Amino acid sequence: MTIKETEEQLISEFSMFEDPLEKDSYLIELGKSLPLIHDEYKAETYLISGCQSRVWLHAEYHDGKIIFTADSDALVPKGIISILVRIFSGHSPDEILNADMDFIDKIGLREHLSPTRSNGLSHMIKQMKLYALAFQAREKLSSSGNQ
Repeated sequence: MTIKETEEQLISEFSMFEDPLEKDSYLIELGKSLPLIHDEYKAETYLISGCQSRVWLHAEYHDGKIIFTADSDALVPKGIISILVRIFSGHSPDEILNADMDFIDKIGLREHLSPTRSNGLSHMIKQMKLYALAFQAREKLSSSGNQ
């Protein structure tokens, strides 16, 4: 499934909810399905700076695709990062870097987040795209023979 298709799927899922509290409840439910991050990655090195809560993010690169795992010590950020992991995990660095992320406004996520949570969302996206940039650069170096 492409990033765009996953975004459309999320838009459809969130369109069922009119009330922001229902969206929050669904977001929390999505967080419960987040693939567990290994305890070794729940370290300071993997914390996303700029988040009000503690959010850990780890990325691995396999066969040209990035696999993300994450966790948070708070329910709403855990739901937010679970959506981003769902969107980005299993895609190439180029796909991740070119994702426009307009689905966030379409599902009404940013409009009902507090300013600090909205800032945290931006930092989560930024960190995931930085991983993609790093893996893209590493791939270019190894394909040119400069390891």
